[in-house]
Amino acid sequence: MKTVLITGANRSIGFEAARQLLQNGYYVYLGSRDLAKGQQAVDQLKAEGFAQVEPIEIDVADGASIAAARAALGQKTPVLDVLINNAGILGGMEQPATSTSLSTIKEVFDTNVFGVIAVTQAFIDLLRQSPAPRIVNVTSGLGSLTLHNDPSWKYYAVKGAAYQPSKAALNAYTIMLAYELRDTPFKVNAVDPGYTATDFNHHSGPGSVQDAAACLVKAALLGPDGPTSQFFSDDNAPETGISPW
Repeated sequence: MKTVLITGANRSIGFEAARQLLQNGYYVYLGSRDLAKGQQAVDQLKAEGFAQVEPIEIDVADGASIAAARAALGQKTPVLDVLINNAGILGGMEQPATSTSLSTIKEVFDTNVFGVIAVTQAFIDLLRQSPAPRIVNVTSGLGSLTLHNDPSWKYYAVKGAAYQPSKAALNAYTIMLAYELRDTPFKVNAVDPGYTATDFNHHSGPGSVQDAAACLVKAALLGPDGPTSQFFSDDNAPETGISPW
């Protein structure tokens, strides 16, 4: 049975991705910063009839928590087939470039960028044991530098000094990681689930959690001929599914 670790999976898109991967026969390690909330999410999935799921306590902005999660997972399985770096924070709704505090920007980067790097590096050894490892970095269309410089883009005016640059940095790391692993069975991609109605944005997005999660799952299930080092976004590129960086 293939295994997957999803960070920030106790609610919203991460939780739905866990459900959909369970439906695809995966054993899910449901990552949650709060173990009690993670257990509640697992209990809900088990009540729906899914048995192959358990919580993993992991705070991606805390190195000790990541190390503990790696040790715990290593005792449960010698192989990790999929890592979905889903945990992320917004850092507030208003982020002017001239006045957003450096502490806010650092806090957002700690989770959205450095957290992803730390988790990936911590679990890369288990991923290397898989015959077809997949890494899915959950990004945002707001991380596209090309689109942010295009006045005709529908989200052109949605600017911010913390969240948007953090996702641009995450996209850059995804490219570097995919390049390093280019001659291996790894597939490493960034996925924009679209503007989705979740707690993250006070349910202001028009997209459904089910459709958003399906985008992540699609990248997690890529076959051996599937692409790597791509920025998938049905929201910003409905015809091709590939967003400009």
